[in-house]
Amino acid sequence: MDKKKNDFRADFKILDQKVNGEPLVYLDNAATTQKPQAVIESLVDYYEHDNANVHRGVHTLAQRATQAYEATRQKVKELINAGSEREVVYTKGTTESLNWIVRGYAQKILQPGDEIVLSYAEHHSNIVPWQQVCEKTGAKLVYLDLNTDGQVDLENAKQLINEKTKIVSLAQVSNVLGAVNPIKELAQLAHKNGAIMVVDGAQSVPHMPVDVKELDIDFLAFSGHKILGPTGTGILWGKLELLNQMSPLDFGGEMIDFVELEHSTFKEVPWKFEGGTQNIAGVIALGKAIDYLQAVGLANIAQHETELMEYVLPKLQAIDGFELYGSADPAKHAGIISFNLAGLHPHDTATALDMEGVAIRAGHHCAQPLMKKLQIAASARASFYLYNTKEDADKLVEALIKTREFFR
Repeated sequence: MDKKKNDFRADFKILDQKVNGEPLVYLDNAATTQKPQAVIESLVDYYEHDNANVHRGVHTLAQRATQAYEATRQKVKELINAGSEREVVYTKGTTESLNWIVRGYAQKILQPGDEIVLSYAEHHSNIVPWQQVCEKTGAKLVYLDLNTDGQVDLENAKQLINEKTKIVSLAQVSNVLGAVNPIKELAQLAHKNGAIMVVDGAQSVPHMPVDVKELDIDFLAFSGHKILGPTGTGILWGKLELLNQMSPLDFGGEMIDFVELEHSTFKEVPWKFEGGTQNIAGVIALGKAIDYLQAVGLANIAQHETELMEYVLPKLQAIDGFELYGSADPAKHAGIISFNLAGLHPHDTATALDMEGVAIRAGHHCAQPLMKKLQIAASARASFYLYNTKEDADKLVEALIKTREFFR
């Protein structure tokens, strides 16, 4: 993060504006990140110069589009240290990736009485698909408790992950609490009991180094729009032997090998999963986003966010009526802080901050089971990224103090 001490804002033109008469402070990065100009220009460049379908043409435009499209697969491989670019499948995002794991793999192997282990802190995208597969197969959901820092409780996991467990599916980073789960230890525990480890990386891949080999996980899902890329792009990574066991879910053009009147054969992994015309421009631009992240360095981003947490969290906790959810340790927040101001609905808090130009999220954050555990209906959430500064943090604190005084 040595670009003139985080002078990244010039790469993100959207940040150079006023909202309600105030300079924009964008702190809703857990929902979606802003896009550097290189990513936006990549989208335009594709449509202006290379707009053609991939894999299907021998003309020059088709060849250029295919080359750029497939190049992103290699970039994803390097980003997460996958064993092969063939382990990288393009999807619309984390939600679709998790659904494909559930429907294409889990639904084939689960039997009545089998158990799927989740936690109370999961995003709905990592709960609802598993509920659906349990209804179809007779499998059962088991939920892990959290410790006082908001992480999955390892001792509880040792008790609940057993020979009945077939799948453990957990977020590496909570989208509400910002807590980082001990995925490597949980994967070891899953494998010891013959289960596979699925990881929701929506909030981890953008913010810290994620090495699928080092973690020894089996599937990873994450979204392009949370790592500076376009919406409608995402990645499903899986060990090749598991992807080979998965069934495709979209049938038709592009994913086939041969089609006869009564029978069809499909392409190899990963192309058998990518039926129809994909989001070609989005995938190419996702590659540009990964280039940007790699140039900055994921370890540098993680360090920058930790420094911001160490700077802002004590100031926030000093505000009268500030109620923090999760750990009080700044190092355990991974750029995400969920909170409420006593006596104020989080929507009122978020609206008041918006009038000061500060964009945060308010609601249940697609994590209603966690809200129930916390005994709240909703919370406010401020989430930071590489382009946020201490000045942004100060503006958040000032806006909250002003809000507190206004509603006193």
